[in-house]
Amino acid sequence: MSHSDQLLTIRDLEFGYPGTSFRLKLDEFGLQSGRTMALIGRSGCGKSTLLDLACGIRTPQSGAVRFDGRDLAEIGDESRRLLRLDSVGLVFQEFRLLDYLTVLDSILLPIRLSGRPVTSDIRERAHELARRAGIQALLKRRPQRLSQGERQRAAICRALIGKPRLVLADEPTGNLDPATAESVLDLLFEQVAEAGAALLVITHDHEILPRFDEVFDLSERNLAATRSEGEVR
Repeated sequence: MSHSDQLLTIRDLEFGYPGTSFRLKLDEFGLQSGRTMALIGRSGCGKSTLLDLACGIRTPQSGAVRFDGRDLAEIGDESRRLLRLDSVGLVFQEFRLLDYLTVLDSILLPIRLSGRPVTSDIRERAHELARRAGIQALLKRRPQRLSQGERQRAAICRALIGKPRLVLADEPTGNLDPATAESVLDLLFEQVAEAGAALLVITHDHEILPRFDEVFDLSERNLAATRSEGEVR
């Protein structure tokens, strides 16, 4: 597979947090549209950091992170923000739902932030995603009235609403019972397949690894892996 075939390409990357001993050094990483990848590795090896770098939330000290051929470090903060809103679905480990928004408004937030109109089709999609995730009855609630698992499913629906080209998910099933986790994974896989998107999922659940096209072990691939605790994500 040539690099031109890949939606996300990372080459010769080096990244470190100021004031810590952590370093992420990665010679090569690639993810093609239409492919799914599990990102595994011991705690502290830099998995969440790699997701941040993949969508331009952070930029490396050296090397290149390219999304569809564009070097994210070269396009500027505002362009990276717009790219995330238009092309990337993010499922954060801590969910990041806003307290003053209902579940429905939380799901629709990426559409509003990107300046796109919230059409009847978009609303219908939000309701369908919520139904598939098992939270349709909760659309009028705010986060403080949701369980951890319900918040997680709302965050997943929010990530999928805009039919992104790349979905990045940090432990998306970490707070779910096995049956709900399986249905949420079904939803993620079906939605990215329908859109021809790429999916990159951090997980510690090795039982689900056979569902992915590829598995990337960052503990083995981080050339500057540190044993320091509590410094990295």
